[in-house]
Amino acid sequence: MKMKTYDEMEKHLKKQLKPKRFKHTLGVIDCAVDMAERNGADVKKAELAALLHDCAKNYSRDELLSVAGRCRIPLDDITLKEPQLLHGPVGAVVAREEYGVTDSEILDAIAYHTTGREDMTLLDKIIYLADFIEPSRDYPGVDKLRAACKGEIDDACILAFSNTIRYIASISGLIHPRTVVARNYLILQKMQ
Repeated sequence: MKMKTYDEMEKHLKKQLKPKRFKHTLGVIDCAVDMAERNGADVKKAELAALLHDCAKNYSRDELLSVAGRCRIPLDDITLKEPQLLHGPVGAVVAREEYGVTDSEILDAIAYHTTGREDMTLLDKIIYLADFIEPSRDYPGVDKLRAACKGEIDDACILAFSNTIRYIASISGLIHPRTVVARNYLILQKMQ
């Protein structure tokens, strides 16, 4: 499939997402472009990954599990209990199949934007963080995280992972192991 133009993707996505989710997406784009410029990342890749990061967000549980099964996306116990965690990996499939994106760096940034992963690329980190700090986000600690994103990106990621782990633990939720591994990896890198 030939890759759609950015404008075609944006127009299609606007029809697919609820208005609030589309507004969120536009905020993620702005934050991702800003962080890409400040951190020397490819701005066009950041913009495209941000645009498509939630392209599967409105999929139902059954749709997420169906695409995961068809594409052999690994399903662990936590993902089976919390299928919404699949919207990243399924989103990467949708970006490839429906929008024609073939760049593996962009697809990975979409796939891991919710949980993170060990040894994240700069683009992975930018999309992960932009999703947390875009202007419509309002939660305790968001301003501190926004400020951290203007500094060292690994420190910002550690803070974001720590906040996520703390919050999910406070509501007795399931913490995906990739999030813990991603946080520990960055801390271990800083210790070297």
